[in-house]
Amino acid sequence: VQLQASGGGLVEPGGSLRLSCAASGLSLDDYAIGWFHQAPGKEREGVSCMTTSDGVTYYADSVKGRFAISRDNIKKTAYLQMNSLNSEDTAVYYCALDFICTGWKHKGYNDVEAWGRGTQVTVSS
Repeated sequence: VQLQASGGGLVEPGGSLRLSCAASGLSLDDYAIGWFHQAPGKEREGVSCMTTSDGVTYYADSVKGRFAISRDNIKKTAYLQMNSLNSEDTAVYYCALDFICTGWKHKGYNDVEAWGRGTQVTVSS
């Protein structure tokens, strides 16, 4: 199983980015998929997750109304559209697979089935 995250970069406050997470070596239909971020000096925290069965989504309070998660099981890819970015969104973003989204915010490294490499998002003028 491999997850490849991409789409990070430098963006000005108020700008947008779309992250992608491409999965290989598995059927994405069987998994919930989502994103974590880790800001400098802080712990990794779950940002968003989407189940596979009914498309139920989770968003951290800090990103509700600004971020949108989506997935394409045929392409085996998940996306995180990030709008109205601010400096507090600066972090390394990781995609991850698990069977459920329950408890996503506080899942630790060993609590998910697979992690992708991170992609850096920097919000700065």
